[in-house]
Amino acid sequence: MKSINLQRTESLLVELVPEALSALSDSRISSLPITGVNCKNGKYDATVYFDGSDYDKNEINQIISLLKKANGRIKSHVLASTGWYKCPNFTFVNDTSLAQSKNIEALFAQIRKDKKEEEWI
Repeated sequence: MKSINLQRTESLLVELVPEALSALSDSRISSLPITGVNCKNGKYDATVYFDGSDYDKNEINQIISLLKKANGRIKSHVLASTGWYKCPNFTFVNDTSLAQSKNIEALFAQIRKDKKEEEWI
């Protein structure tokens, strides 16, 4: 179970990271949807999840590379916005849970359809 302070930090980072990205000139990452942040080791490490469902694997790797390069600017923005002494080290990961939930919803829809067809037979 996470402490309330850690949950607040994660919530704040979910707001600040997209702000920092929107200030960047690269259109590939400036409007990238951030789906969540998971802090580890206090505030020293943070995994930032983004929705890459519109991109193929090569593009996702390229986006992760761009995010790594922009890490310093993102940290600067977070530090300036919060007044924290130290900013977490960000690791960026493609969030596949959205795609998985879409697949699950499609399976449920297929099951409903099959049940309706069985009722007619």
